[in-house]
Amino acid sequence: MTLLSKPNELSRDGFFGPITASLDWCEANYQFSYYIAEMANTFSNFFTLYFAILAGRNLWRESIPGRFIMGCLGFAIVGVGSFAFHASLLFEAQLADELPMIFVSSMSLWFVWDCQPGFSLSSTETKLQITALILFNLLFSWSYILYRNPIYHQLVFATLVLSVTFRVTYLLNWSPFEKQIPEDKKRIIASMFTTGALTFLAGFFIWNLDNMFCDILTGWKRAVGWPAAFLLEGHAWWHLLTGLGSYYMFLGTQYM
Repeated sequence: MTLLSKPNELSRDGFFGPITASLDWCEANYQFSYYIAEMANTFSNFFTLYFAILAGRNLWRESIPGRFIMGCLGFAIVGVGSFAFHASLLFEAQLADELPMIFVSSMSLWFVWDCQPGFSLSSTETKLQITALILFNLLFSWSYILYRNPIYHQLVFATLVLSVTFRVTYLLNWSPFEKQIPEDKKRIIASMFTTGALTFLAGFFIWNLDNMFCDILTGWKRAVGWPAAFLLEGHAWWHLLTGLGSYYMFLGTQYM
C-alpha cells in the first residue's frame, strides 16, 4: 500500500516523527504504543528470526559450507530490518528491510547456479559469479535509493525468487546433474521447495488482500476488537508465511 492511499484515521505520528517511508500498510500507526508504529507488523518479524536461527543452527551442526550459513545470516538481517521498518516507518529503516531481501534472494540464485565441486571459491567461474553478484547488488541499491519506487523493488525481488525456482526445477529434471540425484532425494527436494513456494505464494496473496481491502478489514478489526483483530493483520501473515516459505525453500536448496 502506498503512503497516500492509507485512510487518514489510520495514520498518525509517534516517537519516530513523520513517516518518510515510501510504503505504509493497513495496520493503524501508533495505535498501542508511542514507540512502535505498527505493532503486529513489527513483532511478526520474530517468526523470520526464528526460522533463520533454526536453519543456521542446523547448518552449523551438520558442518554445511559457510556460504549457506551466510545465507541464514542474511535471512536474519531481513527480519531485523523489517522489524525496524515497521516500528519506525522511516525510509532508512525501509532500506534496511528491502535491500537485504534482494541481497539474500540474489545470493540464493548464486547457490543454485554455482555447480563447482566442493564449494570452492577458487575457480574462475565462481569468482566471476561472485563479482557479478556484488555488482548487481551495488547497482540495484544505488538505483533503488535514487528511484524510491516500491514496485521496482517488488518486481526485482519476484524475478529473483522465480529465477531460483526455475533453476531448481531445471537441475532436478533436465540438467546434466539430474541423473546424479537419486529419485528418493529428488522427491524430498521437490517436496521441500514446492511446500516453500506455495507457502510463500499464500503470504503474497494475503498481503495483496490486505492492500486492496484495507477499509473493509479495518471495519472488521473494530467490530471484533483486540487482541482478536491482530489475526486480521494481513501483512503480519505475510511475514509469517514468507518466513516459513523461505525456510523450506532454503532447506531444499541446501539438501540439493
